[in-house]
Amino acid sequence: MFIRKAIKYSLILFCISLLPVFLYKWVNPSFTWIQSSQSELRKYEGEWVDIEDIPDHFELAALAGEDQRFFEHHGFDFKAIQQAINHNMKGRSVRGASTISQQTAKNVFCWEGRSWLRKGLETYYTLWIELIWGKKRILEVYLNVIEMGRGAFGIDEAAHYYYSKSGKELTRRESINIISMLPCPRTCGINHPISRKRQFAINKAMRKYGLKLDY
Repeated sequence: MFIRKAIKYSLILFCISLLPVFLYKWVNPSFTWIQSSQSELRKYEGEWVDIEDIPDHFELAALAGEDQRFFEHHGFDFKAIQQAINHNMKGRSVRGASTISQQTAKNVFCWEGRSWLRKGLETYYTLWIELIWGKKRILEVYLNVIEMGRGAFGIDEAAHYYYSKSGKELTRRESINIISMLPCPRTCGINHPISRKRQFAINKAMRKYGLKLDY
């Protein structure tokens, strides 16, 4: 009897956990827990920008700066994870290895902070959005919800925040500048040394790898 109830409630919880995944495949998330935690800092309420309207160079800059093997992996870049482990074991600055899929899962379904529970949920939802959403939808959601500046979330808010224009109008250089701040959006400005270094690296990667939008 106990086992049957346990299985029953486990199935119910499983189905409930997948409801938002199926919902957000077609419905754009109106807010995230991370956005709500920064609500007092938000200066703009950006519009959702459909993937077809996001400049190609903005998408390519994100891939070059955050996840160059985005179209090759299934949510987790194990090569990048191993490189990060080797780097961190040498006692240098800590390097992460989160893919765009993982960052999207974290921002849409989780909260800020470091805990095994949050990381477990991030992993769980990464697997499901890869399976249900596909790469095109993941990239669209990512570019509309990720924090791109102190209190600025998504391409449209970031475009208004830094350049007083719509996200659809960003130039190649402006796109690279915004993406360069993603590792530290609340503390790194466009002219911060970390951002400057990443701007050069992103621009170089975009030219060298000839990244394509294969969705």
